[in-house]
Amino acid sequence: MDIFKVVLASLLISLLVLDLVHGDMVTSNNNAAKIDCKSRCQERCRLSSRQKLCHRACGTCCARCNCVPPGTYGNYDKCKCYGSLTTHGGRRKCP
Repeated sequence: MDIFKVVLASLLISLLVLDLVHGDMVTSNNNAAKIDCKSRCQERCRLSSRQKLCHRACGTCCARCNCVPPGTYGNYDKCKCYGSLTTHGGRRKCP
């Protein structure tokens, strides 16, 4: 019975250590180089008829995803996160 407790304690400690290491790796990956959302969104929204709305939505999406697809429309496959964000009504949030 004592061996079982030792094995169980060792297993729990090793799982805790693995979780801490994984948490550090995820945090360090989020600190990747941030893109310049303002300039990317200016390029993305340059042909939009509603500039302020486009810049606001693009800026929000860029801040969340840290990417903006190239061009003025479409190309959502280049930035999966950007293309997957939707409004409460189910429409695409990002221009």
